[in-house]
Amino acid sequence: MSEYLILGVVLIVVLGFFNREWIKTKFFPAQPRNYTIDDQFNSDKREREKEIDHLLSKMGKNGINDLSAKDRKRLDELSKK
Repeated sequence: MSEYLILGVVLIVVLGFFNREWIKTKFFPAQPRNYTIDDQFNSDKREREKEIDHLLSKMGKNGINDLSAKDRKRLDELSKK
């Protein structure tokens, strides 16, 4: 019986070793950090650009008529910044 216990512990340790990256990302996800004011500014700028790109791609071939009133307003706000 103790041989099975030892074998089980060894098996768990080996599986944990080979899956340590998955365990790390699953239970301890990385938190976004902005170390300086410049980092925060650049992060905000990237988010604005992503949102603008999303809205522009949503327009597609038909132009601004594809956007809802809410999307048009948001695109105007983002383009003024």
